Amino acid sequence: MKLDNMIEGRLIKRYKRFLADVELADGSQVTAHCPNTGSMKHCAEPGSRVWLQDSGNPKRKYPLGWELVEVDQQYLCCINTGRANHLIREGIENGVISELQGYDSIRAEVKYGENSRIDLLLEGEGKPLTYVEIKNLTLLEDEGWGSFPDAVTTRGAKHLRELMAMVEQGHRAVLLFCVPHEGIEKARPADQIDPKYGQLLREAAAAGVEVLAYGARLSPSEVRISHPVPVSL
Repeated sequence: MKLDNMIEGRLIKRYKRFLADVELADGSQVTAHCPNTGSMKHCAEPGSRVWLQDSGNPKRKYPLGWELVEVDQQYLCCINTGRANHLIREGIENGVISELQGYDSIRAEVKYGENSRIDLLLEGEGKPLTYVEIKNLTLLEDEGWGSFPDAVTTRGAKHLRELMAMVEQGHRAVLLFCVPHEGIEKARPADQIDPKYGQLLREAAAAGVEVLAYGARLSPSEVRISHPVPVSL
């Protein structure tokens, strides 16, 4: 995925979940849209280098959108959770995600479950319907561990139950962590943040839900899914 019209700055603060104040190279300050509803733990430290994308639309209240942050002054991370589905789909279509090859079609946002929409539905002759739920994982903790979630998630638990139901109906179900963070080398549930989610994730895996994670290579001009990340439950 190419990132165009990027502007570098320094984060002043993130607030009201959807807003971030940034100081640009010329010393001016701007308010950008923050496309991330999570806690952004360790990804929103004041003073961090950040990259904003200019939408080119002056009619938008906040024409600049926050895309990337440099974590711990060394790791690039994409904080825009809206990119995860596109990145994973691109990874499937480019043949990078080996576990999800050989399908004839990929459909997005298909209704299923408890009045939900699955992120990707893969279909192919001779293959079971494959439901892929995508989660963005950006919480870096100790020794290269990335943990999910970064805040309690009742919505995430609902999605796990829906995936388990798909397995019970004879379909294939996959929970796929998109890991656009250069510092994360391995993934696990964040039991210290949401122990109920961690327990349900283990139950889902035991019931046949596949749990995968894929990392990315990042630069201020591109983010691309590149390699599998081991998952420990």
